[in-house]
Amino acid sequence: MAEPDDWEGHWRRYAATASRNPAQRLRHELIGKLLASGPGASGARGPRVLDFGSGQGDLAAKLRARFPDADLVGLELSASGAELSRRKVPGARFIVADLFHPPPELAAYAGWATDAVCSEVLEHVDSPVAFLQAVRPYLAEGARLIITVPGGPMSAFDRHIGHRRHFSRSSIGLVLGEAGFAVERVYLSGFPFFNLYRAIVIARGAALAADVDERRRGFSGWLAGAVMAVFRLLLRFTLMDSPWGWQVVAVARKTG
Repeated sequence: MAEPDDWEGHWRRYAATASRNPAQRLRHELIGKLLASGPGASGARGPRVLDFGSGQGDLAAKLRARFPDADLVGLELSASGAELSRRKVPGARFIVADLFHPPPELAAYAGWATDAVCSEVLEHVDSPVAFLQAVRPYLAEGARLIITVPGGPMSAFDRHIGHRRHFSRSSIGLVLGEAGFAVERVYLSGFPFFNLYRAIVIARGAALAADVDERRRGFSGWLAGAVMAVFRLLLRFTLMDSPWGWQVVAVARKTG
């Protein structure tokens, strides 16, 4: 069925829900911390950051607030996601792009990025290795790449939105290595409260897709809102790394 990969429709349905999602907020906080730990964050001009699969611009908005001197460019497959992003972060640039058939304007970004992010993208593609190989030309030599991908069990909602696979510490390392990146570290983040949140999503099953479809009744019921508010608080106390975390975060570098 084509719907799971219909990104134009995806952001029309789920953009506001994604912005409120406590799991997304956790990922963005982790990415911000990792970017802040790199040399580019303290440079004279700030880092040049490429966000591969920039979605509806929530991560770019967080990075703009945290790194006001950074050059931010988002590459997004869907025109609807890119348009939402431009409204949220007018100081960044968002390009509608398929990396396997890049538009001519991407040529200006060859070797450009000092830092790159690919958050919650690889689980959606048929070949993560091929996708990361397509990412490489836009990174400067030695540039850092921060990846987030889901680990743990796959829910019915994950399948509904097009997840092909989830990852482990070893499998994401293998993918990055095959694509030509040197892996610095892989974190298994989120234990225990992110795992608990994911367990609730899994238990909700296929009905979750109807719950969060914003064309119907949205995800704004008092119970759902209360649950999300509680988890936004609890996720502040999750572990950055443990043997049990279900949020996989990898840091790698482009090498020759």
